[in-house]
Amino acid sequence: MRTLLILLTLLLTLPAAHAQEAKDTLHFVVMSWNVENLFDLKHDTLKNDQEFLPTGSHRWNSRRYWKKLDHIAKCIVAVGQWELPALVGLCEVENDSVLRDLTRYSALQQAGYRYLVTHSPDERGIDVALLYQRHLFKPIARQDHRVSKPYPTARPTRDILHVSGKLLNGDTLDVLVAHFPSRSSGVKETRPYRLLAAQRVKEACDSVCRERQRPQIILMGDFNDYPHDRSVREVLKAEAPPAEAVSLTPHSLYHLLVRRAATDKEFGSYKYRGEWGLIDHLIVSGSLLRPDAPMHTSEADAGVFRAPFLLTDDPNNGGKQPFRTYLGTRYLGGFSDHLPLYALFHLIY
Repeated sequence: MRTLLILLTLLLTLPAAHAQEAKDTLHFVVMSWNVENLFDLKHDTLKNDQEFLPTGSHRWNSRRYWKKLDHIAKCIVAVGQWELPALVGLCEVENDSVLRDLTRYSALQQAGYRYLVTHSPDERGIDVALLYQRHLFKPIARQDHRVSKPYPTARPTRDILHVSGKLLNGDTLDVLVAHFPSRSSGVKETRPYRLLAAQRVKEACDSVCRERQRPQIILMGDFNDYPHDRSVREVLKAEAPPAEAVSLTPHSLYHLLVRRAATDKEFGSYKYRGEWGLIDHLIVSGSLLRPDAPMHTSEADAGVFRAPFLLTDDPNNGGKQPFRTYLGTRYLGGFSDHLPLYALFHLIY
């Protein structure tokens, strides 16, 4: 903890020095991460969270909880390197309580993060959240988009968090954080649910495009689908950016990582049955990919964060795998079963 606080203090002194070097451009880092079951220690009588209680099957206790928060803080600091992320989208957080502890009592306490979180009908009580630095992104509106059920007996899922905020240059940025329904009941059986979630996201993005002359949209989260699946490819129509910037369509969605995912078998955020895959996504509107835009990024500025401390040996399949907190009910003490994604934006102000 002490080492993290020292590092964070150093990081917070750097933006002023960086601003002198480039007075009109700011590095604006965005991060997305499924943090794997960040539950508090209290039972919510309206939710099925008994597994993650001191008396539950996972023996979730205070020591493990605070270690998990320190792990998350360490990763957020490390992703930003010399710039703390301006925005951090998180999946699998239980409630306001865990976010308050993360932002106020972990190594992030000096970072000044504020947060917004959904309150979804998900039966386990897990939600999505957005951490933001208010001097870089000032929320002006939020919506929690409810996802319809594919059939009446289907379990409710997480809402989609949609936050509109003002940037330093006065422009509006729309950020959507989503966690689509899982595949645990079977890929084919659960596909209609993810298609409905993707359709809800697409409707939200289309609404932004109708309202804004130059829409700036960042979509991120765990979709539980791969780039070639219908939810991403057909509904969101999120493809790799074209080779030439002149071919970009401002209102279209482009996937920052799909090209590498298609060509590199070791590239991914999640490892399933020995194979890396990309079920976490970073997608932007075309207006954010133009090099002359007030805020822009590129495929080269985005990636999967593969710090050594986030990985461990994979004894069954070889290579590395995410260093997770739990394997079933067995406590491993790691970070998450997912690796985080990041993108560096250049903001001219």
